[in-house]
Amino acid sequence: MLLLGPSGSGKSTLLAALAGLLEAGESEGELLVDGADPRTTHERVGIVFQDPETQIVMGRAGDEVAFGLENRCVSPDEIWSRVDEALEAVGFAYGRDRPTDALSGGEQQRLALAGVLALQPGLLLLDEPTANLDPDGSALVRTAVRRATRSGEKTLLLVEHRVADALELVERAVVLEAGAGVVADGTPAEVFASHGPALAAAGVWVPDHPLPVPPLRPRGPIEVLLAAERVTYRYPGGSELALPPTDAAARSSEALAVVGPNGSGKSTLAMLLGGLVRPTSGVVTTSDRLRQVDANEPWRWPAAALARRIGSVFQDPEHQFLTGRVIEELMVGPRIAGADLAQAKRRADALLERLHLATLADANPFTLSGGEKRRLSVATALADGPSVLILDEPTFGQDRRTAVELLDLLAAARDDGAAVCIVTHDAEFAAALADRTLRLPASEVAA
Repeated sequence: MLLLGPSGSGKSTLLAALAGLLEAGESEGELLVDGADPRTTHERVGIVFQDPETQIVMGRAGDEVAFGLENRCVSPDEIWSRVDEALEAVGFAYGRDRPTDALSGGEQQRLALAGVLALQPGLLLLDEPTANLDPDGSALVRTAVRRATRSGEKTLLLVEHRVADALELVERAVVLEAGAGVVADGTPAEVFASHGPALAAAGVWVPDHPLPVPPLRPRGPIEVLLAAERVTYRYPGGSELALPPTDAAARSSEALAVVGPNGSGKSTLAMLLGGLVRPTSGVVTTSDRLRQVDANEPWRWPAAALARRIGSVFQDPEHQFLTGRVIEELMVGPRIAGADLAQAKRRADALLERLHLATLADANPFTLSGGEKRRLSVATALADGPSVLILDEPTFGQDRRTAVELLDLLAAARDDGAAVCIVTHDAEFAAALADRTLRLPASEVAA
């Protein structure tokens, strides 16, 4: 079954409830797995979350997949054959000994899926299992899921951004709406034929309803604001380069899409361009217009100077939240940049409205859904209008409606003179926004 609905409609909450992971709270109705309370049926259920970091607990890949099997007292003679089978099924390239903290987000997602498939659950719950994966990795995951469910002895409940690709795995589609419960239920063909335009307008990703390309608007002259020359990076304690020698440039009034397979160094390049880490070799330099401080390399800048000039959105949005309220989070950047309280509040309110977060203004950022956290992290980068925007997977967890809003906001920033750089596996979003594409090759280890 494919579970559809706009961001905030309760898809991830329903999966967590079926896995028996929700705390006791206000609820109505009855929720049963095999006729029992889900909190008593953990051994029948396997779940893969939106964020793989939340379920990876071991230091080595093989131990991670074995962890659940050991906790269920599977025979030691059987454990490692099931570990190897699960790693192979999801196309994990490194084998058992790969350190889990050396994996990219997409590689972590494949490992998390392998850990669940090794348990051979009767109910398989997948929350956007391909969101951080390149096309080849996504195909491998779909193949693994199809193999795991083809016997007919498993139930699959799938939340997926790439709806068209997921249709081969499901026979039924159910659409949720916030506050309204189930609003459509049937075969995917029936649901899309009867409700397609309305679902697309509500934010559901519907096949044959592409993102609208932003209108052409006048732009200023193009100037290189950031330039990476033969930059490399090796993580502390690592033996391999996370990014081989790479050249890249972020230009004013232009959007650059950085694409490539998982593990190719896309997120590492984003951090280098954003001045968040120092290159192991090579150099990242800035134009005179952008610099306005003594140092030419952004990693040397004071944090306040960096934040005013380069806005970064991390792959994991929780890594950049600083306050206990959504509205306060959006006011941090403008206040550092010198805006008074009223100006910062007006800017924050406008972004909350545009990105459908207004009702969450007083919420704790860490309690938001995955898609809401991503929109908030993008909004914080936009809040004080930096000259360069660097965004890692900006459409992760987004419904169609919010993806359109993000597209319009980033296109407007680009057209107003900002350099926009997106790291993405979302080919449709990249095609609608990007003027140039930088494709990073697969790493020799991953290949």
